[in-house]
Amino acid sequence: MKHVKIWLICLMLFSMQMETMAYPWDGFSLTGIRRLYRLQLIMNNLNNDKKPVPGAQKNLDQIHLNLMNPKGDSLDAFPMSDPALQKSIAALFPNMDESYSVCVMDITPGKRTRYAYRQEKRGFMPGSVAKLAVLAGLFTELETLYPDSFEQRQELLKNRMVRAGKWANYDEHTIPVYNLKTEKLVKKVVEENDTCSLYEWADHMISVSNNAAASIVWKEAMLMRAYGPNYPPSPEQEVMFFKETPKSQLRELAMQVVNEPLRKLGITKEEFTLGSMFTRDAKAMVPGDGGTIASPYGLMKYLIAMERGQIVDSVSSLEIKRLMYSTDRRIRYAASNALDNAAVYYKSGSLYKCKKEEGFACKKYMGNIDNYMNSVVIVEQPDSTVYMVTLMSNVLRKNSANDHFALASQIDKIIRK
Repeated sequence: MKHVKIWLICLMLFSMQMETMAYPWDGFSLTGIRRLYRLQLIMNNLNNDKKPVPGAQKNLDQIHLNLMNPKGDSLDAFPMSDPALQKSIAALFPNMDESYSVCVMDITPGKRTRYAYRQEKRGFMPGSVAKLAVLAGLFTELETLYPDSFEQRQELLKNRMVRAGKWANYDEHTIPVYNLKTEKLVKKVVEENDTCSLYEWADHMISVSNNAAASIVWKEAMLMRAYGPNYPPSPEQEVMFFKETPKSQLRELAMQVVNEPLRKLGITKEEFTLGSMFTRDAKAMVPGDGGTIASPYGLMKYLIAMERGQIVDSVSSLEIKRLMYSTDRRIRYAASNALDNAAVYYKSGSLYKCKKEEGFACKKYMGNIDNYMNSVVIVEQPDSTVYMVTLMSNVLRKNSANDHFALASQIDKIIRK
């Protein structure tokens, strides 16, 4: 029976090589992301684990950019708010915390664009949503290395193996580690000796929001810019680079790599800026510069640019969208049952801080100083409805996950009615 299973797997991989490579769930041979191999087994009934929700089962040829058309061209500037949609969205918030801020844009094909907002330019600490800036920086540097070949960029992502090192210290978020030989999945905290491909680190950064992975990907983008055609440096060269380069120069290089791509998209410093690394030791090696901030308006600009193929180029924008495609467990906004059948391209972020307060016990996502929770999502429903939402909040002493979950269902109903 085992020989039959191995034969079926080999046949499956061979078939993929003869067709357009399908990603994400069947994109293992294209990307080398090991968790996708396990998903292939599940989707091909070679593993008894539960399949992802229907909306998470898309193939590569089903994932596309929605605004590579006149509708996208019309979004050089944001449209005026749609009166009916604005009224419906505004009606969601009177009984909620005053901090709730949102942009909603309906880009359903064949229908006029509709836009609504609430406090859309209010600034928040975006938490892990800021990893979208690292992703744009990575693909910007890849394009510089290989301006004429996206295939070469992908080969580098697949074949460049990177040891975590001190950049991983410390992140409590786990990553899924799948052993291709034993077919066992382990979820573990990243340790210094862990080694993954650059593609896998990028996937860990987005799919499970791993901070260690984000610092590692950001570091690699810095090295790409610093070494140019001589990238990658040897391990010894890398160590000396970060040891001998003045901290001020490292800071400047780091900020350029992740923030320049945002400015090229017309996203201002106030609308979206990444200011520091994501792990303690990474921050010690590369100092930050000011704070990290984003607004629903700036994040919506990012999503529009991606859907228009403007983050570097159309192939890079599409790959960023694929990396945002939720095939792991859906959380917060994305966990709404109203989205089970929808393709969801998602990034969530949170940050909480606590101080001593009589009668209050600090818990995760319930800070009494800061308690940010943010959701950035593109929803593609089977009925062809397509819309984008950027939602940010800072509700003290309360885990806002359930509110984001409920808002997802309500906004979906408003858009589709």
